[in-house]
Amino acid sequence: MRIIFVCHGNICRSPMAEFIMKDLVRKAGMEDKFEISSAAVSREEEGNPIYPPAARMLRSKGIPFSGHRAHRISASEAARADLIIIMDSSNLRIIRQIIAPEDFGKVHYMMEFAGEGCRDVADPWYTGDFAQTYADLLAGCRGLLEHAANPNPQNNYSSIGS
Repeated sequence: MRIIFVCHGNICRSPMAEFIMKDLVRKAGMEDKFEISSAAVSREEEGNPIYPPAARMLRSKGIPFSGHRAHRISASEAARADLIIIMDSSNLRIIRQIIAPEDFGKVHYMMEFAGEGCRDVADPWYTGDFAQTYADLLAGCRGLLEHAANPNPQNNYSSIGS
């Protein structure tokens, strides 16, 4: 399963989600079943590493990460994905201008997988609350892993992108 986590700049929320998910998948012994990455909807931070407070949060939780450089999602990257996980409604609005209409059905809010519908994951770039962002992302990633490992047609993870 190819999963792309998407936020505005790809320096806080989406790389945190990428590395949280990779850690959960590794611990579950399912690395061979997933291809996990992250991207931005903007070019503002292109080439930049994870924002230092986000890196500190991951480090404090013992989650390995390395080599990340921010980039903007491309239409071809979206076409190859099975799931595109966005962090907020602004991401949805912008991603519609980037990806092909046939790929909108792959788009889901992160918090859907935490059982919280289309709730935004607050941007710690503005809130400064990396602990809350981490908690939201961990809950979403746990739910996403459960969903991916045990697909259930009764799960209510309908696409919001179409």
